[in-house]
Amino acid sequence: MINRKTPAQLDLMAAAGQVHARCMKLLASKIRPGVTTGELDEAAEKFIRSQGAVPTFKGFRGFPGSICASPNSMVVHGIPGPYELKMGDIISIDIGVTLDGWVADAACTFPVGPIDEETQRMLDVTKESLELGANKMVPGNRVGDIGNAVQTHVEAAGFSIIRTLVGHGIGENMHEDPQIPNYGTPGKGALIEEGMVFAIEPMVNVGGPGVYADESDGWSVYSDDGSMAAHFEFTVAATKDGPRILTPWDKL
Repeated sequence: MINRKTPAQLDLMAAAGQVHARCMKLLASKIRPGVTTGELDEAAEKFIRSQGAVPTFKGFRGFPGSICASPNSMVVHGIPGPYELKMGDIISIDIGVTLDGWVADAACTFPVGPIDEETQRMLDVTKESLELGANKMVPGNRVGDIGNAVQTHVEAAGFSIIRTLVGHGIGENMHEDPQIPNYGTPGKGALIEEGMVFAIEPMVNVGGPGVYADESDGWSVYSDDGSMAAHFEFTVAATKDGPRILTPWDKL
């Protein structure tokens, strides 16, 4: 069942999204060589709690961090810790914020200083694909329209969609129906209706689409071929006026 939110509930989610966006801006200001992912996690948790919110990820199915911090070929679910950022790295930061019982979830991949041209192009294409997918979050469209917009843009640029990792519905729970793949056929899949809210999150590899899970920590997911990977995400609502980005980290 896909839950629809009222306008008042969307405003509550947007309030969580504002905390999220300010947290992402804070972490962006701290990303530099020599900083550890554990330090970023500590800063995020301190800020989120200072806003009367809680870090959604912490304790979720036993996850130990307040954020996911995934460098280089690690696609998602990186556990923050002693890893020290280096010049030329990229780092994907995924943050969940729960405020007054409503969840905001979004991610961004940042360069650490100058990075190579191909990796920068992959970051740009992945962010563009997120924007294109979010633009399809319109009542009357279907979930396949979102995935197709993402897939078409990424694959035209010569990069690979990770098909085993998908977006999701979101609201009072971080993961709600339906799943939102980053590939699809236009006009297919669940009907998008006013009040639905999805976490749309392209995950892209420079190389092939394969990934594997690190069994040593039970969380981290890496590209099979060791190629660089990007992760960009918005929480997006379908409204009568079009898509509403509830986590506007790109606007602050």
